[in-house]
Amino acid sequence: MTDYIGYAYSFTVALGGIIGFVKAGSTMSLAAGLTFGCLAAFGANRVSKNSKNVGVALTVSVLLLGLMGFRFYKSGKFMPAGLVTVLSLLSAARYGYICYDNY
Repeated sequence: MTDYIGYAYSFTVALGGIIGFVKAGSTMSLAAGLTFGCLAAFGANRVSKNSKNVGVALTVSVLLLGLMGFRFYKSGKFMPAGLVTVLSLLSAARYGYICYDNY
């Protein structure tokens, strides 16, 4: 079964990096957004092929939850750090549940 939610998450992360680059000229946002977006898409692809294979997707979600959660805590700004934090929390919870449910 195709992991549409995972692909949507990866697209949102990559798009956020692109928007950060266009609006602020931040090459770090571009690099991080595209890197994490591609890794999340790779994870979604692995979950699509085998629902028990959530390791990459879960790891990317937890990493982004920690990184962007810290940025949100420091800045207090919902966009973009807060939004990515919430999406990463939901994604990590979803993949964690899938992992727990499969074992």
